[in-house]
Amino acid sequence: MMRYSGIPWPWLGLAVALTLIGHEAMFGTLGPTKAFGPTAYRMVYMAIGVMCLALLILPPRRIAYLLGAAVCAGLMGWALYLQYGLGLDPCPLCSVQRMCVIAIGIIFLIAAAHNPGRLGAAIYGGLVLVIGAFGTVIAFRHVWIQHLPKDQVPACGMGLDYMLDTLPLAEVMSKLFKGTGECAEAGWYFLGLAIPAWTFVFFVAITVSALVLVKRD
Repeated sequence: MMRYSGIPWPWLGLAVALTLIGHEAMFGTLGPTKAFGPTAYRMVYMAIGVMCLALLILPPRRIAYLLGAAVCAGLMGWALYLQYGLGLDPCPLCSVQRMCVIAIGIIFLIAAAHNPGRLGAAIYGGLVLVIGAFGTVIAFRHVWIQHLPKDQVPACGMGLDYMLDTLPLAEVMSKLFKGTGECAEAGWYFLGLAIPAWTFVFFVAITVSALVLVKRD
């Protein structure tokens, strides 16, 4: 377990998140909501709670990299179950978030094999920061699209594989960021948050953890 000098802010952050979850559960507001504001608020405190929990249990660097890779593998396993077990096919924005999770998992595997010092950990942390920040933006955009009124939802478009085969990369990224009609479908919820909201929580927590590992021997 990591030790922090001064105010034990990870414990404080975790306590605040658990309090807010309990508050919403008590008043029956923890379910899915069509309003973007309450969902974004819930995403933020869930991200803070998961991030603080990760920091509190963060093991030594090499083990942490292996655990990070295992978490990424677990998320991809769950995504495949949702796709092939429950029939929830990924939309283009989901596919991009999957690629980000896979990329972070690969970085963690390489880092675990390398077992770097602080300089190497900083490099790996920087790579995770870039990919995690991109994934966070995509996930947040995805949540925003899911909360648009029906008349403002983008039209259904081409699949990601087809776009990559037929369009320039810049145009693909532009179309992905705009989203498609398929991206507006939530499909699965846990604690009132849909899949992209939980990937937002994951990207925030895993990115901060990777940066903290720079100073974790």
